[in-house]
Amino acid sequence: MFFKKQNSCSCGGACSSQNTQEFHLIDEIKSVKILGSGCKNCHTLKANTDAALKELGLNIEAEYVTDIQKIMAYNILSTPALVINEQVVSTGKVLSTADIIKMIAK
Repeated sequence: MFFKKQNSCSCGGACSSQNTQEFHLIDEIKSVKILGSGCKNCHTLKANTDAALKELGLNIEAEYVTDIQKIMAYNILSTPALVINEQVVSTGKVLSTADIIKMIAK
């Protein structure tokens, strides 16, 4: 898997810049939020997100935001929503743990 930041090439310089771009700087993940009303789908997205963060070895937990005023500030039309580093990356879907890992690791 290619989830951790790679600081140097381990192939002796034979890799291309395309290969090194696969590494996402997950160290830059500062906040993850689930926006929702408290429904089953929102709770499922929260659980899947927490599982993804744990699998990636990140020592953060997704914040669950249910305050309608705070949710409205993100200008979303449907919940649940996933917000990473204050950017809405998904709305109206219950993403699987694998999908969240792909989203974080890209």
